[in-house]
Amino acid sequence: MLTPTSKKIINKILHICQNTGIQRIRNNSNLSHPSTMADPAWKKERTRNINLSLEERRKLYSTKDFVTVNMIDPWDSYVVRHKGLESRKTTEDDLTEFKKLKINNSLNKTLAQKVSIYRGDITKLELGAIVNAANSMLKAGGGVDGAIHRAAGPFLQEECNSLNGCPTGQAKITAGYHLPAKFVIHTVGPQDGSPKKLAECYENSLSYCRQYKLKSIAFPCISTGIYGFPNRLAAHIALRICRKFLEENHEEMERIIFCTFLPIDVDMYETLMQMYFPVHDWNYDDGPTNA
Repeated sequence: MLTPTSKKIINKILHICQNTGIQRIRNNSNLSHPSTMADPAWKKERTRNINLSLEERRKLYSTKDFVTVNMIDPWDSYVVRHKGLESRKTTEDDLTEFKKLKINNSLNKTLAQKVSIYRGDITKLELGAIVNAANSMLKAGGGVDGAIHRAAGPFLQEECNSLNGCPTGQAKITAGYHLPAKFVIHTVGPQDGSPKKLAECYENSLSYCRQYKLKSIAFPCISTGIYGFPNRLAAHIALRICRKFLEENHEEMERIIFCTFLPIDVDMYETLMQMYFPVHDWNYDDGPTNA
């Protein structure tokens, strides 16, 4: 129990602390509180980058030979420029996959202007977003993933480090930094051949178009590299999910671009896009007309 003398000493000490502000500092200081810490450099650069005008952003691109949407043929023009596509052979398996989606034929003409095949470097595309086939730790890897990180610069990895990884089938978004694309959407494809998870990659990536009001997006061939997903089935899944998305969001979207690199992927997309985005009055619901 405190003696009267002890109480007087304690009260005097508290009085001194209050008058000098020490008590206030002790109560209010918290060095780990976000408001007392300077934002990391990547966060400042992210905010600055996404708020720049297009002209200002172009000064920061890591490439000078960037490619705009207007430089890429929409699918209906691509078919005209590439003679002989209609001779490509589809299979019964193709027809089975295609019939998993009932398309709205009244939108065929419109949607054929909303998709493209692009044979080139995805890091050069000036779009709302490009999609990165990432790993679950969101660490720069090889292939498309490594190319995107190199072109974007080190801030991309720093922002990725703040996202606590990404589960298979999910997607997370970052700024594009020095890329011509304003945003990068990182999605992790399945390593076990799961069609459901691959479909989720496309669905979750496209959801950012609505959330961020993006008008253009480009996809690589997710999971078909070292993850070993069958190329043809992967193309069916990509085209089915994108067709469904465009039927519901075509007024807001300018273009969905499928980036192909290997000749086998180019051939498959040129063949299968005739099913999902027909430019003729007939469509494959009537049967395998060129099988």
